[in-house]
Amino acid sequence: MKRRDFVKQSLLTTTGIVFMPNLLNAENLAPDLSFSMNAKDKGTSYAKFWSKCVGAGRANEGLRAGWLEQLALVKKHCGFEYCRFHGLFHEDMCVYKEVNGKAIYNWQYIDDLFDRMLEIGVKPFVELGFVPKDMASTEARQFWWKGYVSPPKDLNKWAELVSEFTKHCIQRYGIHEVKTWYFEVWNEPDLKGFWDGTKSQYFELYRSAVNAIKAIDKDLRVGGPSTSNFVPDERFDGEVEDKTKHKTLTVKDINTLEWRGVWIKDFLSFCEKNHLPVDFISTHPYPTDWALDPETKKGAGRVRHVNATQQDLNWLQKTIAESAYPHVELHCTEWSSSPSPRDTTHDSLQAATYVIKANIDAIGLTDSLSYWTFTDVFEEKGAGDTIWHGGFGMINYQGIVKPTFHAYRMLNQLGDELLHKEEGLIVTRHSKSGKIRALFYHYPFERKEVVDGNVEDVLNMGTPRNVALAIKGLKSNTSVSVETLDRTHGFAYKKWQDMGKPQFPTREQTNILKQHAFDTKKEKLLSNINGTVVFKRTLQPWDCVLIQEM
Repeated sequence: MKRRDFVKQSLLTTTGIVFMPNLLNAENLAPDLSFSMNAKDKGTSYAKFWSKCVGAGRANEGLRAGWLEQLALVKKHCGFEYCRFHGLFHEDMCVYKEVNGKAIYNWQYIDDLFDRMLEIGVKPFVELGFVPKDMASTEARQFWWKGYVSPPKDLNKWAELVSEFTKHCIQRYGIHEVKTWYFEVWNEPDLKGFWDGTKSQYFELYRSAVNAIKAIDKDLRVGGPSTSNFVPDERFDGEVEDKTKHKTLTVKDINTLEWRGVWIKDFLSFCEKNHLPVDFISTHPYPTDWALDPETKKGAGRVRHVNATQQDLNWLQKTIAESAYPHVELHCTEWSSSPSPRDTTHDSLQAATYVIKANIDAIGLTDSLSYWTFTDVFEEKGAGDTIWHGGFGMINYQGIVKPTFHAYRMLNQLGDELLHKEEGLIVTRHSKSGKIRALFYHYPFERKEVVDGNVEDVLNMGTPRNVALAIKGLKSNTSVSVETLDRTHGFAYKKWQDMGKPQFPTREQTNILKQHAFDTKKEKLLSNINGTVVFKRTLQPWDCVLIQEM
């Protein structure tokens, strides 16, 4: 079909509703995307890993009503099975203190948190860290809430803490439940800000933790090294980071470099040499050069190409396959478009399109790709100074969902049988119901890198794309729903701007924004007498469209 004819025909769907694409760009569109299929086509089963795990800031935040309400919301709509967070052993959880050299344990706050999570239907992905104050060997601390990030001054006491905690969880929740959990040793120990020690000291920390847990039950799942984003140089080859070896500030295009995971090979070798069990490898493949929110402008714009996550996962798959632990699970326990809690694209539409693209590209490559985070009830830098401050969350502090919430909600609606996948489209089927689920997304070809920078500039870049999907083999008059996430539907930021950008919205304004944020565009199609339904549309850049057989 000629492009001009496609544009004309795509203005009118089978519902008779008219859609007006940006006709100024009609002669300058991205490549057409058209696919025809039969609802009875053979599919292949695959894991919907995007619903496995999601992140949150720290354990104590989980004791707040807003945090728990939002966790229930993402469980209901996005299906997350696990939640991971820092600070389980932090002072505000009141877990540990020493009196006359004797350890005193108090599990009440952890019990409260875990009880409520499990009632919601979300299991803890347990991050073992940081150390309690009385166990810290240095005064090194991190974040506004000042978590102690030093190695334990006594590894035996650390092992005892881990052991007593694990035994308490088993006593409270039962061994069969706790065997379904994951125990991850620490968070990003390659970074000085999270581990005031060396690589070798972390490996010994892992040794003591995994031995303590496996001594209780060998089937409990333990892993690491939970390291930060990939690098293209030797900065982490030694015992501590060598900042003189950073390459990316010396090259014009960072995507010409070869990127690799941090400490992964060394960790696997250490565990093999010392006959230590490893149930999963964990790491954080943020697609940027900087692992922490940059304090200077040096980190600005050092984002990688849009397929970086897929590239990193391929490296991890190869590295694990060649190791002594070829069958371990892979859990990317933090991931987002950037590791900055003040990145305004986190609040915007283009982040949702990136989430969908990256997850679909990663099918078959990982057991989880845990979005950091589900909520802006999050205080690494303290509270955000406005309702839209670029926080990590897919829901803001006031409970207003962001486009990334819809991205995960749409992904969660996909079936467990893969029928077709290409750039911009995935078609699936639910094995139990036989219902078709398809998802279009338009990450503009003009954008070669991961989304960042000025929200408006990125939002307005790119050219439209004609898409079409024909589904045959349905019963006649089968209802098919079409749901669209775009810059005017399911995206409350523009509505907030129209309100005058209130820093502290009234209760009435907040309720209006909540409703607007949920209002994606919804339409209905019907299959014809022959059981065929055809969807056609000219997608604007960043549009996402979910198609569901009802």
